[in-house]
Amino acid sequence: MVKAADRAKNPARSSVWLEKRAARAGGGPAGLDRDRIVAAAIRMLDEEGLAKLSMRKLATELGVTAMSLYWYVDTKDDIIEYAVDTVYGEIDLDAVDAAGDWRDRIRVLALDYRRMLVRHVWMSPSAGQYLNIGPNAIAVGSKIQEAIRDTGLPMGRQPSAMSAVFQFVYGYGTIEAQFGRRAAEAGMSQNDFYGESIKAFRDDPHFVEALEPLAELLDERASHGSVSDIWERDFAYALDILIAGIEVMAARPS
Repeated sequence: MVKAADRAKNPARSSVWLEKRAARAGGGPAGLDRDRIVAAAIRMLDEEGLAKLSMRKLATELGVTAMSLYWYVDTKDDIIEYAVDTVYGEIDLDAVDAAGDWRDRIRVLALDYRRMLVRHVWMSPSAGQYLNIGPNAIAVGSKIQEAIRDTGLPMGRQPSAMSAVFQFVYGYGTIEAQFGRRAAEAGMSQNDFYGESIKAFRDDPHFVEALEPLAELLDERASHGSVSDIWERDFAYALDILIAGIEVMAARPS
């Protein structure tokens, strides 16, 4: 069994995808397997977040003892790593292949990645904490690399272009997911939460002077009437800007 303390000694090499797990003697509990454990963990993570996931609560959800889980995983970190890779599998790589040129493939990948981050609020911090080297993560990374390769950028510039697009998507999806979480925790729709938040500081006399340069922008945003419309519009246009920038850089002489 791999212990959490052992992993802490060498976090750069700690991953369920790198460690060789010794087979357990005998058979595991009837009706239980790793896929079922991970699926239940994802449901709990979606509903309650990372902080509330525990082996005990997960076992209760599955109707087994906590020790039963250790037939299939060594630590809670194992489960989260498997969950991370499982949700990478939600990105539709067949749709990416069918999209056509590199621009459309980047758009499909970016939109699917963003939507996955929004569906699973816990994914952003988890993806930053664990090595993303499971089979689904590698498959997604390969499709990203293929699309960036086809831009015509030299190899030395391709990682930068990849970062420009997909770190933007990661950040955008993270902010969108966290905003949705905060609205839900407040028992409000995103529209109401946004409207009340904007009104709170626009009505505060202490902010009048500071907000004066932003008034036109805030009025423009308010004219859309729907937070979801703002998310979609800003994401699409920002992605267009990034793709246009890649086109310009690819066309420059070496």
